[in-house]
Amino acid sequence: MEGNTTPVKISLPLTYQQEIFREAYQDDSLVIMARGLGMQEIVANLLHSYDAAGRNLIVLVGASESENTRFGEQLAEKAAVSRAPNARGLLVINTNVSSVASREKMYERGGVFTVTSRILVVDLLAGLLDPVKVTGLIVLHAERVSAVSLEAFIIRIFRQKNKTGFVKAFSESPESLSSGFSMLSAIMRNLFLQKTSLWPRYHVRVAQSLEAQKADVVELEVVMTTAMQSIQNAVLQCIEISISELRKANLGLDIEDWSVDSALHRSFDILIRRQLEPMWHRVSPRTRQIASDLTTLRTILLNLLSLDAISFHQYLETVLASHAPTNSLSTIGHSPWLYLDAADTLFSVARRRVYTGNFPKSADPKALENTGLVLEELPKWEVLLNILNEISQSRQGALKQRNGPVLIMCHDRQTCAQIAEYLQFASSASPGENGDDKTGTAKSAEFMRQRFRAFHAWKIAFSSARSSKTVEDRTPAGSKSISSLKKAPPNKRRRLRGGAQFSANADRNQASTLDASKSEYPAEAGMDIDFEAQPDDEVPVPSEYLGTDFKMHEHEDALIIHPYSASDDGLLEEIQPQDVIMYSPNASFIRRIEVYRGSHANRNDTRVYFMYYGGSVEEQTYLSMVRKEKDAFTSLIRQKSSMAVTLTVDSLAGDDPQEKFLRTLNSRIAGGGRLVATSEPPRVIVDVREFRSSLPSLIHGKGITIVPCSLTVGDYILSPEICVERKSVKDLISSFKDGRLYSQAEAMLAGYQEPVLLIEFDQDKSFSLEPFSDLSAAAASAQSDLQAKLVLLTLHFPKLRIIWSSSPYQTAEIFEELKKNEHEPDPSKAVSIGLADGDDGYSIYAPAPMDILKAIPGINEHNHKQVVLKVDTIMELVNMTEDNLANIVGREAARRVHAFFQKNAYKS
Repeated sequence: MEGNTTPVKISLPLTYQQEIFREAYQDDSLVIMARGLGMQEIVANLLHSYDAAGRNLIVLVGASESENTRFGEQLAEKAAVSRAPNARGLLVINTNVSSVASREKMYERGGVFTVTSRILVVDLLAGLLDPVKVTGLIVLHAERVSAVSLEAFIIRIFRQKNKTGFVKAFSESPESLSSGFSMLSAIMRNLFLQKTSLWPRYHVRVAQSLEAQKADVVELEVVMTTAMQSIQNAVLQCIEISISELRKANLGLDIEDWSVDSALHRSFDILIRRQLEPMWHRVSPRTRQIASDLTTLRTILLNLLSLDAISFHQYLETVLASHAPTNSLSTIGHSPWLYLDAADTLFSVARRRVYTGNFPKSADPKALENTGLVLEELPKWEVLLNILNEISQSRQGALKQRNGPVLIMCHDRQTCAQIAEYLQFASSASPGENGDDKTGTAKSAEFMRQRFRAFHAWKIAFSSARSSKTVEDRTPAGSKSISSLKKAPPNKRRRLRGGAQFSANADRNQASTLDASKSEYPAEAGMDIDFEAQPDDEVPVPSEYLGTDFKMHEHEDALIIHPYSASDDGLLEEIQPQDVIMYSPNASFIRRIEVYRGSHANRNDTRVYFMYYGGSVEEQTYLSMVRKEKDAFTSLIRQKSSMAVTLTVDSLAGDDPQEKFLRTLNSRIAGGGRLVATSEPPRVIVDVREFRSSLPSLIHGKGITIVPCSLTVGDYILSPEICVERKSVKDLISSFKDGRLYSQAEAMLAGYQEPVLLIEFDQDKSFSLEPFSDLSAAAASAQSDLQAKLVLLTLHFPKLRIIWSSSPYQTAEIFEELKKNEHEPDPSKAVSIGLADGDDGYSIYAPAPMDILKAIPGINEHNHKQVVLKVDTIMELVNMTEDNLANIVGREAARRVHAFFQKNAYKS
C-alpha cells in the first residue's frame, strides 16, 4: 500500500459508499454488499484511484465481459474529469491478445488490467507476469472463489511470491456465502484475507443515506383473473405432489428445504439435482423424471404471469407434445404430473382463456370469427396503459418542467418484446372525447385477434408435423414418409413485425426503445424482436413505412423497455428517467432506484410505479428473496463473530522453511530406499488447454511446480518416461467416435516409455460409465460399445496403462504417487516430442484452429503442416477440389477430406 489517504478525489455521493471505499482502500478485506447498493461504482473509483496514482500494476480478477465494458467506460470518464496525467484506463487482455510478446510488454508498462482467469494463471506460471511486480489484485464475485477455482489458484500463486501486495474482494451474493458449513471461513481462506466487511440494506449508514431523499413510489396491486388463479393453484398442487414423491423415494437425503416455497426459486431444481448426482446410478427413472419436471413446472408458473393467454396456451401445447410418450406400451419417460387432476385443470383452463368449443380446422377468417373466442388479456396491460396515459397528461400540464424518458423494467426480454408489440397496437389511436380509451381497447382486442390468427396457423402446422412424425415412427426402416413439414433450421432467428422503428442498443443489453413524438406516446411504435441480431444483420423495413419521412426523437419523449440484469448499476445514470415503471418486482432494482434518487438531489420529481400480482407466486417469490437475503446477512454476522482467527499469510501460503525443504525430498529407491535431497522441487509439465479444469490447481496445492507449455503429445508430463492423456467421460466417448484417441495413444507410445490414459470422473457424480440399472436398449448398446472399444484399445496398445480416477482430488494424489521414484521432466524436450525433426515453428498457431483442422477426416499429424502452409483458411479448404487437395495431402487423404465436406454440404 502507498498510504492511508486517497490520492485522488472520489465521485461517490452517498455517505455509506464513501465509507466502504475508505475501508477497502486502507485494508485488505472481503466486502459483502446487498444487491443494488452500487458496488460497481465503488470498485470503479477504487480502480481509478490506483490508475491515477501511476506506477501501479493492478489486476482485476473475475470480471465478466459486460463488467469490463462498463469499467472501461467509467475509468475513461473519470480520467477525463479528473485530468489525471498518469491515468491510462482499463487494459483488457483476453483471447484477442494472443501474442505472448505483446502481453509481456503491456505488463511491463503497468496500469490497471482485467485478464481472463485462464490467461492470467498461465502468465503467472510461465513468468510473463512477475507476481512481485503486481501492486495488488481486486477480485469480483468472491463467492465463486472455491478451493478448486482458477481465481483461488491465481491468488495462491500471487501470495506465495508477493507478501506486500494487496488483495481486495467484493461480493453481492450473501446467500452463496452463508450456505453450507463454514462457507465464509473457507472463502476467506481461499482469498488469504482476515477481515470481512458486511453491508446489508438495514445497515445504519445505508438506511440513513437512502432514506434521506425518498422517491415517490406508487404501489399497484393487480388482481389476477379467476382463470389465472385456477392455473396457479393447479401448478402449485402439481409441484407439491412431485416434491412429496421425491421425499418418499429418497428418505436418506437432506430434504428439509424441499418445499413449495423453495421450489419457486430458480436454483431449487439445481440443488435437488446436485443432491441426487452422487447416487444418480441408483436413482429410479421415476425420480429422475420428477426432478426434471420441477424445472418445467416452475417455468410454467413464470410464463403464466408474463405471457399472454395465447402464447401461454401455445407454450403448454409444446410442453404436452414434448412430454408425450413415444411408445404407448412403455412407461419410461412419462411425466407423472401429467396424469394428475390438477394437470387436467391446467390445460383445460388455459385453453378456455383463448377459445371455447372445438378448434377450427379451416383457415377461413369467418370461421375464426365465429369461433367462441375469449382471448383473455393480461390484467397488467390495462394498468400499464393507464399509467402511461397518466404520465402523458401530467407532462402536458407541466410544459416548462424538465422531463425525462419513461423506463419500463421487465422480467426478461421475452416480456419486453410482448409489451412493445402490445403498446404498438394499444397506443395507435388517441383517446375518445370523454378521455376514455375505447379505440385503444379495440386495438387491444385486434392485437389479440391477430395473435390468435398466427396461433391458428401454427396449430395447424404443428398438428401436421406431429402426425407426419407419427407416420415416420410407424414407417419401416429404409422408407420415407409421404408428407413432411418444411421448417427453418433450429438456429434460424425469427423476426416479428415492426422491426424498422425499434432500435436495439447493444451497449445496454439491447434495451428496447419506442419512438415518441409531440410529448405523446407513439402512434405506430414497432420493435425488432431479434435481440441476438449481429451488426451485419439487415433489418427489413415494412412496406407501410416506405416513403415515410423519419426524424430523430427527443430524449425526454422516449419510452424505454429494458429487462432486469446483473449489470444495471449504470442504467439509471445513463438514461436518467423521470418515471420508472417496474412491470415485475425486483428487490435489487428497487435499491438501485434508491441509490439513484439519493445521488441526485435535483431529481425530486422521479416517480416509481411498482406493479405486482396480489396473492401470486410473483409476490411470494419477491418477499421470499428479501427474506433470504436478510437471513443470509444475519448468518454471516453470526459467523463473523464466532469465526476463528485466520493464520498469518506466510503460514497460509505454505512458505515455512522446514516444509520447503521437505518438498525437495524425493524418495528414490537407491540401494536401500533412502531419502535423497534434490536441488529442485518436483514439477509437472501441463498443456495450456488443461487450465480450463481444476486439476492443475490441485497439483500445485500439493507443492508441485506447474510448468505450462503447448504440448503436441499428452496433457501432463510427470517424468521423462510418463506421459498422461486426461479424458473425461464425455471426451472419452467423443474421442472414440472420431478416432482421435487412437492417434493420441500412438503418439504417446512413440515418444514415451510409459503412456497413461487417465479417465477422470466428476466428483459430484456417480463413479460409473453408465447407470447399470434400468437401462434402455439404446443405453445398453452404447455402454457395451464403449466397453468393447476400451478392450480393443488395450489390445492394440498393450503398453498403454489406463488409470480410473473418481475425482480431480484423487488424480492429484495419483500424480504425486507416480512421481515419487521418477526424475523431473524437461519442458523443452516435452514440447519437441511429436514435432517432425524437432521443428517447433508450428507452436505459434492458436491451438483451437489447429485442433479443428486435425479433427477433419484425412488430416493427421503427418500432413497437417502442408495444409497450414498452402491453405489460408478453413473456408478455402472447404471449397477446394479433390485434385487440388491431392497435390497437398495425397490422393487418399484428399478423397476423405473432400467426401467429408461434400457430405455435410448435402445435409445442410
